[in-house]
Amino acid sequence: MSAIADVARLAGVSKATASRALSGRGYVADDTRLRVQGAASELGYIASPNAASLVTGRTKNIGVIIPFVNRWFFGEVLEGIERELLAAGYDLTLYNVTSEVAQRSQIFEFFLARKRVDAVIAVGVELSVDEVERLQRTGKPVVGIGGPIPHANTIAIDDVAASRLATEHLLSLGHTRIAHIGGNQAQQMDFSVHGKRLRGFELAMEAAGLPTTDSFWPTELSMPGGYAVALQVLGDPRHRPTAIFAACDEVAFGTILAAQRLGVEVPRDLSITGIDDHEYAAMFGLTTVVQAPREQGRLAVASVLRLLETDAAEQGGGETILPSRLVVRSSTTAAAPVPVPVPVGGR
Repeated sequence: MSAIADVARLAGVSKATASRALSGRGYVADDTRLRVQGAASELGYIASPNAASLVTGRTKNIGVIIPFVNRWFFGEVLEGIERELLAAGYDLTLYNVTSEVAQRSQIFEFFLARKRVDAVIAVGVELSVDEVERLQRTGKPVVGIGGPIPHANTIAIDDVAASRLATEHLLSLGHTRIAHIGGNQAQQMDFSVHGKRLRGFELAMEAAGLPTTDSFWPTELSMPGGYAVALQVLGDPRHRPTAIFAACDEVAFGTILAAQRLGVEVPRDLSITGIDDHEYAAMFGLTTVVQAPREQGRLAVASVLRLLETDAAEQGGGETILPSRLVVRSSTTAAAPVPVPVPVGGR
């Protein structure tokens, strides 16, 4: 098996120069780096990550903590993170963090605080000041996705603004009987996503001078959840809304299917908006607010790599808020005019 000394001898450089050229740490002239890489390729030499870690103090591995791995948003964020890390030559270690105290403590105290990762990306997990400072004391930068985290750089959308935009689109089309199918307020996600999307809906309705009493219907944020609740919302034609703002696209998909089952035509009888721009949104013709989870993952990796390059484990923190953008498709249209009652006796 070839060693770094063999690579250095073939390339005509010192072992230290060969090591710098292959690890990417320290200055090496471009022609020298190419010569060393060519020699390593010719000899079939593969640098040991463990050996490199001993020299550089880095594992080339990023820890990602996440509450769910089987939900669309989190899966898309992970794909964005993984692609960007692979392009930068980094590995990824995934940790599924639940609300269970002992399990969460084990992850932070044993796996993350020791020399197993160079940095941490928290996806949809609201870290405490103590958890962030514990990681930063061991030289590990922390970047978050989903909401503000103390002393850490974060990337998120403004959930209040996004839901307000989706509701205001329905209002602009002349709808006044609008319902919101959203997350159960007793089962909040971290960063109070359910509550913020409800608040955005309420602000838009209040600004239009419309009541919000009895207009909110809680459900699980999934297609089956949206389907089950939409059957109840649309089941009574006497109180049926003309528009629905769904807290996420999967709830909106379920709502569209429920409307079809009940013979309610979208968008003639019912306009529907969501949040996400899910990969199936175009297929359903859904008008929605773009969340761009893969881009959030990419931006998080870019932030982590900048901190690693400057050895800045501790940072003042700052939140990057991605702008809300509405994509209009065929699930929304102008509200049907309210028929004017004809006076009895022609009066």
